[in-house]
Amino acid sequence: MSKTSTARAEVAATEDTAEPTALALFHPCTRAWFTEAFASPTRVQSESWPFLRKGESSLMLAPTGSGKTLAAFLAALDRLLFGEKKPEPGVKVIYISPLKALGVDVDRNLRAPLAGISAAAAREGTAHNAVTVAIRSGDTESRERARMLKEPPDVLITTPESLYLMLTSRARDILQSVETIILDEIHTMVPTKRGTHLFLSLERLEQLRCQQLPGIRPIQRIGLSATQRPLEEVARLLGGFERDKSGQSQPRQVQIIDASEKRPFELTICMPLGDQVDQTADEFNVVGNAATSPVPASIWPAIYPRLVALIGDHRSTMIFVNSRRLAERLAASINETAEQDLARAHHGSMSKDTRSEVEDRLKRGDLRAIVATSSMELGIDMGAVDLVIQVEAPPSISSGLQRIGRAGHSVGAVSKGIVFPKYRGDLLSAAAAAQQMLNGQVESSTYLRNPLDVLAQHIVAMVAMDEWDVEALYQILRCAAPFAELPRASFEEVLNLLSGRYPSDDFSGLKARITWDRINNRLIPRRGAQRTAILNAGTIPDRGLYGVFLLGGSETKSRVGELDEEMVFELQIGEVFRLGASMWRTLEITKDQVLVEPAPG
Repeated sequence: MSKTSTARAEVAATEDTAEPTALALFHPCTRAWFTEAFASPTRVQSESWPFLRKGESSLMLAPTGSGKTLAAFLAALDRLLFGEKKPEPGVKVIYISPLKALGVDVDRNLRAPLAGISAAAAREGTAHNAVTVAIRSGDTESRERARMLKEPPDVLITTPESLYLMLTSRARDILQSVETIILDEIHTMVPTKRGTHLFLSLERLEQLRCQQLPGIRPIQRIGLSATQRPLEEVARLLGGFERDKSGQSQPRQVQIIDASEKRPFELTICMPLGDQVDQTADEFNVVGNAATSPVPASIWPAIYPRLVALIGDHRSTMIFVNSRRLAERLAASINETAEQDLARAHHGSMSKDTRSEVEDRLKRGDLRAIVATSSMELGIDMGAVDLVIQVEAPPSISSGLQRIGRAGHSVGAVSKGIVFPKYRGDLLSAAAAAQQMLNGQVESSTYLRNPLDVLAQHIVAMVAMDEWDVEALYQILRCAAPFAELPRASFEEVLNLLSGRYPSDDFSGLKARITWDRINNRLIPRRGAQRTAILNAGTIPDRGLYGVFLLGGSETKSRVGELDEEMVFELQIGEVFRLGASMWRTLEITKDQVLVEPAPG
């Protein structure tokens, strides 16, 4: 059951000084590295470590840049590094990120504590275990995936979809030893089918472990976010339910650690065309009067010079927009106005190598600005960024807080942000959003109940890997919070659909995915069930994306990015288009690829 009292109250009741007590829970070498690297633990770290070190599942709420991810990882790394003996091969900690870019960032940030603690142990002559880290996502090459099966990492960084694929293949064998799951930016998962899909995967992982070691303690689940509400609802989703032999259920215990604080913001709403009418009316705070700044049809001719000036006045700038096409156009227009390479675009349609290059250049300070979609919104540590610009009102309060929080992403730093409304009506939305952001108020969210399409997908995947007793499968599925109250009739109707028993002849063309042996009450996979489960994985809609490949002189191809189906339909052979801040000439269009060559100038 989720504990509604905060961890702060419990820690304060047992100890006079929280920070020394929290650090005292770790090995001396871990403490030595931490005290060298940081002045003191943050509030969320001090309040969470007593529970994390005991292996308790926890939901942590704290502002961006307050050290939530380090708090979760340090407890796990200390246990791995200084355990009594070298653990058996297999994944011990899984970090699940909603974004591939966030996973790459976490992988990079883990190197400092691992190297620092190992160095401290070497100085003291203390024996410690070697800890390995690996990333498994859609960008991971096949040979790297194969190597993981032979040499499983101790810490696996992955995405919800990749976890599902691993559980639906022989790669699941390396997951039987998992002890801790860290779910970052959990608020993005709560109201979506993607979240429902993920928490069914977690119950499959629990079941896999219990098959090998009956009676083993449930996996420690750690949820992190700066923008989640209400905490009790999110904690219930994170923990899921336990069921006894009689079928009775109760929520698993999840400790709520509420270390929320109002993040210091310096937030401005800017109307770039206001100075055409009144030099004093171009910038105003959230209580300004929109009526003083009439806005013509387009702001773009006025906004480009303003953005260039702001980029020049700051060390590093992130500009957020709400669409991939606008990210490309805006980055190109900024560079054209500045007559130099000031900004680069960043979005999910770009290739892995291009995204990594842009992220690395921004972190090093080599790139003055980046124009991004939500691909850079969550948790990514860009310490050099000192200004965030949002063009158009943010899509939600939570999204706005996450985006503005990328500036000054460190403890005690002020996050500086500017919002540029695109038109007068957008100004009203921007002002309302800014007021809520300053107040620290985010939207309430609730998890979905019984989405049967997600249920059907997981049933096919589970039966593809093992034969199942119908009742046992029903009980496992109901351990996931979204299906805790799944009616038996709905469950059996899904089984009817998957086994080819349709309500009418209209569905007769559909192929059965599994076999339901009603005499023995068993579910048996049909041929091709595993392939079906893998090829139709996840809940992210297929937008008909075409891969864009650079055709080399030796007929070798390198991936440049992706284009959506609508743009490809309008594209002509020989036409030049922009992707990833570069120009490309179309050479050939196949059924799923666009072959290009560079078109500089």
